[in-house]
Amino acid sequence: MATYAVGDLQGCLAPLEELLAMVAFDAARDRLWLVGDLVNRGPDSLGCLRFAKALGDAAVVVLGNHDLHLLSLAEGFSKGRSRDTLEAVLESDDRDVLLDWLRHRPLMHVEGEFALLHGGLLPAWSIAKARALAGEVEKELRGASYRELLRGMYGDEPDRWDDSLAGIARLRVIINAMTRLRVCTADGRMVLRFKGDPADLDRDLLPWFDVPGRQSRGTTVVCGHWSALGLKVRGDLLALDSGCVWGRALSAVRLEDRRLFQVPCRGAAGRED
Repeated sequence: MATYAVGDLQGCLAPLEELLAMVAFDAARDRLWLVGDLVNRGPDSLGCLRFAKALGDAAVVVLGNHDLHLLSLAEGFSKGRSRDTLEAVLESDDRDVLLDWLRHRPLMHVEGEFALLHGGLLPAWSIAKARALAGEVEKELRGASYRELLRGMYGDEPDRWDDSLAGIARLRVIINAMTRLRVCTADGRMVLRFKGDPADLDRDLLPWFDVPGRQSRGTTVVCGHWSALGLKVRGDLLALDSGCVWGRALSAVRLEDRRLFQVPCRGAAGRED
């Protein structure tokens, strides 16, 4: 049995199928970890959802910001964006089944020496604390009042964690960190608008994974979301968004031996925005 962690798909099903053929993936034996953002910007968001759902227990899928955008858009709480490619999902006969499945995916998955999530973790959060906080969001998103969460989750404030936070403000910080975070200040203030190359960071900003004293450092975090960062593999981090939807590559790491596999992508040239 092998576990393959794969970077952001964003509607790029064909490269995923090519990558899985390369490693001879067998759903009866192996497992697939997907870092979120199954959908949007690429050509086959519907196919990606159907493929991941059909894998059943062979796949672990965490929620990304584009996945949450799809759920919000389907409920009428957000507007479509010019580069969205979600129409096929919203118009499909199995739309409701797929969206319900997506709504029940975790925000964070922890297993052994690895923690899987889409964005990042605030420096004050241990893995245990982060997993508990993710559970708070998951409970609301899977519950009867999930529409209230989707209605209120957007916004960049509060921009830092405080244990006294409550209600939608508390949930928003958790969602923003785990699905949108790339950089923050040394004291944990999120700066969510930055999407560029780490070399272009202002002096007072750091990649979330390089903040001194980060409490989650003892666990290898598997994530995506930051295509301008690209592939970054080190002992405590597997950042796997290598820009497939932008025409670069789709990356997978076999967790047992950390071997890297990649296939080229033929997406539209561009950059995240």
